[in-house]
Amino acid sequence: MTAGSATRSQGFTLVEALIALLVLSFGLLGAAAMQLKAIQGAHVSYQRSLATVIASDANERLWVELGVMNGTCPSAGGVQSRWLAHWGNVLPGLRGSTITTRKPGGCEYLITVTWDDDRFEAEGDISTLTYLVHLPGES
Repeated sequence: MTAGSATRSQGFTLVEALIALLVLSFGLLGAAAMQLKAIQGAHVSYQRSLATVIASDANERLWVELGVMNGTCPSAGGVQSRWLAHWGNVLPGLRGSTITTRKPGGCEYLITVTWDDDRFEAEGDISTLTYLVHLPGES
């Protein structure tokens, strides 16, 4: 080996180490981004699961009212006020949720659970789940 070639290769391992560090940092940044997306997905899943539980509770409250009223279709407004009072602070923006009678004089109800969702800022931050419930009562 000549003296000139040894001088040219002295800083080569330092450049290799810097490139390896750069590649590693990009990999770690990608892993951190994936972790953030996983946490966001888990939060959205939690909110949707909670909305499903809240809608199921409204359905059960309608069934209870049907039993209390001996088979006569319950009033959606009376059930809705107690339902929202119970669940109002659980999901942000839940106050916009409703229980409505689908057919006048019938025992078919539309349960709409609406909550604030930060994923959809352009659309107004709202997510909605809608359930149709048919009770075997008489109007």
